[in-house]
Amino acid sequence: MAVSDRTRLSVAIVEVQAGREDDFLQLIDQLDDLLARKQYARAETIRDETAPFRYYAVRRWTSAEAARQSHSDPDVNALRERLYQLALVNHVINGVRHIDQDKTVDDRRARIERDRRAGFDRRLSDGGRAEGSRRTSRDRRLGPRRQRERAIDLVGAARRARENADAAFSGVKVGAALETTDGTIITGCNVENASYGLGMCAERVAMFKALSDGHRAFSRLAIVTDTPLPMPPCGACRQILWEFAGNLEIRLASLTEDRGTHRLRDLLPIPFDARIL
Repeated sequence: MAVSDRTRLSVAIVEVQAGREDDFLQLIDQLDDLLARKQYARAETIRDETAPFRYYAVRRWTSAEAARQSHSDPDVNALRERLYQLALVNHVINGVRHIDQDKTVDDRRARIERDRRAGFDRRLSDGGRAEGSRRTSRDRRLGPRRQRERAIDLVGAARRARENADAAFSGVKVGAALETTDGTIITGCNVENASYGLGMCAERVAMFKALSDGHRAFSRLAIVTDTPLPMPPCGACRQILWEFAGNLEIRLASLTEDRGTHRLRDLLPIPFDARIL
């Protein structure tokens, strides 16, 4: 137990973007060397021979305090920021977190920390599958109808989705179109309810549809309304989008024109996510 108190183990599963493996290997070597040089941790990155583009990042921290110092080190964070642009990092063992046994937090979210970063920068679909294994969401969505959806304009898709909105109470119809990193477009519209709190925004409808179809990597979102001024996502939508898509490009449009492009980090500058828990 005394050794356990002094040396803490963390393990993360790293899913690397296809075609960026060489960049990743160079970057992770720099990060591992920096952690060792500053005596934060002994670091090792192990390739999973059974899955393309998957690695295990193992960190044997000098101490819990050394781990905390590494997370406030600007040199380390600069390399981590670049890493998050190449790969999805899921922390599965974190020996330096203080677990409050009294916290009533869903166990999966308390123990699997997902880094909330940018676009591809955060979430990746599977790099591949063995013959005979179950189909992935990408396989399922490549029929003729989905091929057409991939070819259409993102704002145009949001405009069409808006036509299906049920806005009997606000009178404001909203359409959203969410693009995955493989080019698939998933749409949503706002659906209102006599019990106002039960209504759902177009952005969350699109996101939940995408997640239920198995998508986990997103690049852009278009939002279309017929209001005089651009209508950005509400606070609840910003939180959900950050949770599952990171620093998305957000395009705001009317029925006739684009009205500007923003990054989600600009709309949600100090996000709440699993890293805080």
